[in-house]
This record gives sequence, C-alpha cells and structure tokens, in this order.
Amino acid sequence: MSDTKLKIAAGLERAFARGGFAEPSVDDLREAADVSLRTLYKYTPSRADMVHLALEHRHQRYIDLLFTDLPAAPDKALSEIIDRVGQWMTEEASHGCLFHSAVAAAPSDQVLRDLLARHKTEVATKVATTTGRQGYEIELNLILEGLTQSFTLHGAQAIAAAKRLAGGLPATSDFQGS
Repeated sequence: MSDTKLKIAAGLERAFARGGFAEPSVDDLREAADVSLRTLYKYTPSRADMVHLALEHRHQRYIDLLFTDLPAAPDKALSEIIDRVGQWMTEEASHGCLFHSAVAAAPSDQVLRDLLARHKTEVATKVATTTGRQGYEIELNLILEGLTQSFTLHGAQAIAAAKRLAGGLPATSDFQGS
C-alpha cells in the first residue's frame, strides 16, 4: 500500500471508530485523512470504498497487535493473545467491534459481510495455529467474540474468564474431532 493510501486508510479508520459510519461527513473524512478531496476520491471513489479501506487497515493493525512477538510456548501465547485483545478493547474499541458496527450500518453490503467473516476467520485460524489448537477455531472465535462483547461490562474479569475457557481447550494432538 502506498504511503498516501496508508495515510488515508489510517485517517478513515480513526474517523469511523470515533464517529460511527453515519455521522462523519465526507469533509470530516477528508480532514481525518489529511488529504484533498480529489486525493481522497482518487483512492476511495465512494463512501463504501472508504469504509472498506478503513476496515482493511484496522484488520491489519489488529493482526499485527495480536500476533507479533508472541511467546513460543503455546499456552503462554494464548494467554498473551487474550491480554492483547483486552488491550485492544481498552485502547481501540471501547464501543465494540468496528466490523460488526459496519455490517449493522449497511447490512446489505456483501463486501462488508465478507470482510467481517474473513477478519473473524483469520483471527481464529491464526490463534488456533499459533497456540496448537487447530480444530478449535470456532471455540476460539466464540471465546474472543465473547471477550470483546463483555469487556465493556466486566473488564479484567472478562479477560480472566476468557483465559479459563481457552485454557480448557486441549492441544491439537488431543483433538478427536467430531
């Protein structure tokens, strides 16, 4: 991604995270991206393109946060990933998942629905692979989604509960399948 496109993506992500998907005007989005209107439309010709680019950027930042420099031991990596989800919720997502919010704002946008599915699937798959829990992607997805939904109510208790639940999942070598 070019530097200009990355700058636009970051600005759009911030604007949508702060103001939702309906509130920011095109001028607000242009200002958040810190580019001219012409440049904004060159890279994102429609509002839908702006939302898609912002979510792609957010996806990559989330993946980078969760999976960069994890401990080598699978159980320690799992615990660290859950801590990082809590960190993300504190610093980036106090209003919940931006992907779910985007789909709620435009439920007929199939590209958004596909972005949401890809994001959640990739996270769960990477967690399973990184922590030796292949075959438990759905369970890991449920645990992480439950954490993101309950974090605003329970904070550190939600993190502790997610760790207990995830810790109960056996390593892949113990997986019998269904």
